[in-house]
Amino acid sequence: MKAADWWHVLGDGRVLCELCPRSCRLGEGQRGYCHARRMEGGSLITDAYGVSSGFCVDPIEKKPLFHFHPGSQVLSFGTRGCNLGCSFCQNWSLSRGQPMLHATRPEDIVRMALAQDCRGVAFTYNEPIISIEFCIEVALACHEAGLITVAVSAGYISDKAREAFFEVMDAANVDLKGFSEAFYRDYCGGSLAPVLETLAYLAHRKRTWLEVSTLLIPGANDGEAELETQARWMLEHLGPDVPLHLNAFHPDYKLQDRPRTPLGTLHRARESAESEGVRYVYLGNVRDEDGSSTWCHVCGRCLIERDGFEVSSLDLMRGACPECGTPLAGHFGVAGVKKV
Repeated sequence: MKAADWWHVLGDGRVLCELCPRSCRLGEGQRGYCHARRMEGGSLITDAYGVSSGFCVDPIEKKPLFHFHPGSQVLSFGTRGCNLGCSFCQNWSLSRGQPMLHATRPEDIVRMALAQDCRGVAFTYNEPIISIEFCIEVALACHEAGLITVAVSAGYISDKAREAFFEVMDAANVDLKGFSEAFYRDYCGGSLAPVLETLAYLAHRKRTWLEVSTLLIPGANDGEAELETQARWMLEHLGPDVPLHLNAFHPDYKLQDRPRTPLGTLHRARESAESEGVRYVYLGNVRDEDGSSTWCHVCGRCLIERDGFEVSSLDLMRGACPECGTPLAGHFGVAGVKKV
């Protein structure tokens, strides 16, 4: 339990939480939509500070981040709570449930990451924005130790808190859950516009390496027109070099009445995004060697070959294609050819 940031007292004595677009107005003893912030003693308190719901060492490709130190390992951890209510959530026990929590200090997380030879730390599993105060402290401790920081987020954050959170994140995968207000309203209990603001902010600032993920749900957000509109928006507002991960859906949580995403849907969506000008489009939650590998957008040479989340070959010369010299967008820190 810790005093939260980004709030103020209203004229009627309630507190207004300004962390995210929900702007929850809370009376004494009431919790916000996220389940992790509440009013106590006239102040806003966070119950997501100094706690963790679990740790795991993952390949960075699992976040997924394909253009940010490929082949490296990160220590993943989560806390509790979420400010969206996705009916298809795959981590609902952490985001909407009451997970078992463990007291954790920033220095504990840094020590674990270093002990496991991790390149950095990933804030994931639940929505890290909800535990922003703790995540910022952990990120600062990571940077002091020479570790990179990665946020896996839905990007549903207010403009008041956005800069402070992403200023300490070296990379982010933002989950763009669909490309219509109706989808966000009906399936996520939120709004599309603030997520687009976050994406445009990150692309403009360029402080945080950005990749985007979209889970394609049959009959919900996989329409051809919607996907074309999303790709055109990404090209215009994010540029052609921001990678897009198109992931297959499987039934989970409250959305059990939909089939898994057909592979053909993923292939058509990838072709559509590439035809609109998005250079790096990947397929996730399926085994597809072509759809998980990185290709030079000029000469077509395979630069990074992946088998699932494993990098099986990396063919770059100072971050560029060795065939035609075209730079590959991202952060690599490698030279030459690596075969695994």
